[in-house]
Amino acid sequence: MDSNKVLNAEGLACPMPVVKAKKEIDQLESGQILEVHATDKGAASDIPAWTKSSGHELMQQDEENDILKFWIKKS
Repeated sequence: MDSNKVLNAEGLACPMPVVKAKKEIDQLESGQILEVHATDKGAASDIPAWTKSSGHELMQQDEENDILKFWIKKS
């Protein structure tokens, strides 16, 4: 999936992937997509919960070589 920006949050413990994702998505225009890469297993539930509570759309979630990947469309 194409994205407008990629955030590398690998090696960061929760809640930092969510904190950094919020900071990055605030810089995007509505409708643009932020791709987040994280290695903390907590992100598998934290990122979807944050996107839902913040009104953004989780377009896709995947795991590749122990890296969790999320594609979030800014509302």
